[in-house]
Amino acid sequence: MLDKKNSIRKEERAILVGVVDKTQTEEQVQEYLDELAFLAETAGAVTLRRFTQKLVHPDSKTFIGKGKLEEIKTYIALKDVRVVIFDDELSGSQISNIEKILDTKTIDRSDLILDIFAARAKTAQAKLQVELAQYQYILPRLRGMWKHLERLGGGIGTRGPGETEIETDRRIVKDKIGLLRRRLHEIDKQAFTQRKDRGEFIRVALVGYTNVGKSTLMNLLSKSDVFAENKLFATLDTTTRKVVFGNTPFLLSDTVGFIRKLPHHLVESFKSTLDEVREADILLHVVDISHARYEEQLGVVNRTLQELSAFDKPILVAFNKVDLYEGRNFDPWLNDGVREELMSELRERWERETSGNCVFISATERRNIDELRRTILEKVQTLYKIRYPYRSEFLY
Repeated sequence: MLDKKNSIRKEERAILVGVVDKTQTEEQVQEYLDELAFLAETAGAVTLRRFTQKLVHPDSKTFIGKGKLEEIKTYIALKDVRVVIFDDELSGSQISNIEKILDTKTIDRSDLILDIFAARAKTAQAKLQVELAQYQYILPRLRGMWKHLERLGGGIGTRGPGETEIETDRRIVKDKIGLLRRRLHEIDKQAFTQRKDRGEFIRVALVGYTNVGKSTLMNLLSKSDVFAENKLFATLDTTTRKVVFGNTPFLLSDTVGFIRKLPHHLVESFKSTLDEVREADILLHVVDISHARYEEQLGVVNRTLQELSAFDKPILVAFNKVDLYEGRNFDPWLNDGVREELMSELRERWERETSGNCVFISATERRNIDELRRTILEKVQTLYKIRYPYRSEFLY
């Protein structure tokens, strides 16, 4: 596993930095920083403060302005901050320039997510996938990382030791990437063979934004014991269980959660894990309806499914955590009739949006789980009838 100097350490004191530009509002940036704070907490850091700056476009050298950097530097000195986390992706030279000014470890959102993935990886496949993503992240940033060894100016005398080190490191990293890809290719072939050996069963894959309750729902539907906790990316490895509703068997898989601004090299590295999504017959899209921006999260997942060429599959949307939604949106004095009317309007809206392919549930309180089971069973049996019209053992 790659030992990255920028990895988060347990209980590091951190500050977060975001930029308000023409593509996002102040409110959106604060929402993104909320998620970044949750990511930092998942990685073991304690967020002390957030800094934001309005810019037409990020500074090519330091991402944010020199004045804001000086403000951050003053705060770091007062509070003994150990890591500065930017919500946007930084280049190697930007990281180098910022660290030179702040004299403090600086990472970006991608690096933070990679750190969490590295900590959460348990299987050999997941560890290789994370390591590959780490090397792919570092490769284009090598020049910035070695900038302090390069000589200033141009012409004769500028071929300092830094350039040699850059070339050496680039070759080493590229060789390592090639080796990791070959190892993953072998694992992918084995995984493909295992998926083929699953036979004729219909496959249902749980998908959704991270931390929406997929693993909890997986445990409930399959009566299994999949790791679940209130942190982002609680599980990286796909878990598949054989489930039987009535007399109808099918395979149910829990997959890694999606997130906005998910590093593209992570998506590339986890292609084999995401094959469970591509090869599924039905997708069960779990949405945390209690989240303030659940519609945006739903859109992030749908766009990711489109990128994976999996959006044309039958999709059932399970709006989870309705108990928290009611608690956060309904005043205690509302009577039951008004509550039901408001929930009915919400259900009618999403039934129109999803062409009737949605269920409102609470996995923790087991609300409407029987309705969810019936809906899944209907979809599974429909596919069995299409695929095996003369075999009744799957249908009753």
